Amino acid sequence: MTADAKDLAFMAQALRLARLGLFTTDPNPRVGCVLVRAGTVVGEGYHRCAGAPHAERIALTTAGKQAKGATAYITLEPCCHQGRTPPCTDGLLTAGVERVVIAMVDPNPRVAGRGLAALEAAGVAVQVGVLEAYAQALNPGFIKRMQQGLPHVRCKLAASLDGRTAMASGKSKWITSAAARRDVQRLRARSSAILTGSGTLLADDPALDVRLEEAELAGPDEPVRQPLRVLVDSHLRTPTDARLFDQPGPILIIGLATAATEAARRLEAAGAEVRLGAISEDRVDLTALLRYLGQREINEVQVEAGPTLAGALLQAGLVDEIVLYLAPHLMGDGSRGLFRLPGLTQMSDRVELTIRDLRTIGPDLRIIAVPGRS
Repeated sequence: MTADAKDLAFMAQALRLARLGLFTTDPNPRVGCVLVRAGTVVGEGYHRCAGAPHAERIALTTAGKQAKGATAYITLEPCCHQGRTPPCTDGLLTAGVERVVIAMVDPNPRVAGRGLAALEAAGVAVQVGVLEAYAQALNPGFIKRMQQGLPHVRCKLAASLDGRTAMASGKSKWITSAAARRDVQRLRARSSAILTGSGTLLADDPALDVRLEEAELAGPDEPVRQPLRVLVDSHLRTPTDARLFDQPGPILIIGLATAATEAARRLEAAGAEVRLGAISEDRVDLTALLRYLGQREINEVQVEAGPTLAGALLQAGLVDEIVLYLAPHLMGDGSRGLFRLPGLTQMSDRVELTIRDLRTIGPDLRIIAVPGRS
């Protein structure tokens, strides 16, 4: 069945609701639901945070008896298993919903079509795929983690117009405008983890926290969720007086198995979790690290690192998305570049990118690009 204009409009409304949970649902997906009866919206809801009622349950509660005979527009297939909350398929059936329109099938193996089958078996008309691409764009990390066991990796970079990220001295504050830096804060807020390397930490001493008000992200009644800050520090050189330790939120430091246990104990005493052992050619195995983060239910990782770590992730095929802020000034050819990419000697060696979005943020240009896959 082809979606008509009303179906598209009501699903778009459900997607807008789902987006309200952009900063709060982690590690759960962002989901919205709209209940419509006789062309009128009778209930709506979105999933706010893990453990809270699902979007369908909120919409059903709002609609009450008016849910009987209604059509439910849901951005993700309703769950059919008992978790922290009861199955949403049961709630829809009990309420007497006659038709369910779904944007995308749930990639969670515990659901993965079973919710649809339960509804159809009970005689409910089901339609799938309405504005599917928009629903997928809301949950790239949840989808990838469920399908591949890996988080979605977003590499954030800031550079001058000639592609330089720092002066030869290492100084880089500030390349971009306050408006661009505020945009980065919103990217941090939607991320499950922020990843950097010891070189960046020693040079810039970043806090890597979210510095936006509750009302902008989670509402006045909830604290801002601080992402896990992950530091790749092979030899545990991180000083315990780093700004990282002065901010709220968990810290995970990844080092080699050969790193000194004395240094590990020192960092643990300062408040970090230290994990040793992931080695590949005397370096932290980045694939193993990301798989470990996936096991910890990390959906989206934002990389804010120097050219060495950023380049290693890119060459390993681990970067899903590049977000590049270009400032309207030049820093010269003696300054530092974006990626360290050894081995690129021929034009055929170039890393191909597909630009997905291009816009101005204050005086700066923001480019969102997807690396090509060979």
